[in-house]
Amino acid sequence: MTAITATVKQVLEQKGNVTYSVTPDTSVFDALAMMALHDIGAVLVMDTGRLVGIFTERDYARKIVLKGLSSRNVKVGEMMTTNVQTITVSDQIAEVMGTMTNKRFRHLPVLDDGKVVGIITIGDVVKAVIQEQETTIQHLANYIAGDIAT
Repeated sequence: MTAITATVKQVLEQKGNVTYSVTPDTSVFDALAMMALHDIGAVLVMDTGRLVGIFTERDYARKIVLKGLSSRNVKVGEMMTTNVQTITVSDQIAEVMGTMTNKRFRHLPVLDDGKVVGIITIGDVVKAVIQEQETTIQHLANYIAGDIAT
């Protein structure tokens, strides 16, 4: 099996680095509305330009719905995940895939020099792996076709 060589930087260059964020004081309802509007599964929680948490659909399901709380009355800061795992632009997608799989994360914020520059999702990782495999297959097909033709 060939190694996956793509980096987080390459994935962000292809997908873009748009992120959506809320503050800890944002209501869970408003965070969910933003997530629905942009068709995303997580928002970063920022406080004066600093990443302080992440709020995901999983947080909502487990911390709000199952506890019978109202999303209009609860603040994101009370329900967000605070011990946020981050990655850097220089990380290899293979490492990111391992982290996501082992720790069951679907979203990882990307930092560059301590600043948020994007977010990588499990879908981004799968897409990058598939693209690399397709490229490898095409190279092998070209090699075989060239080898047979001579």
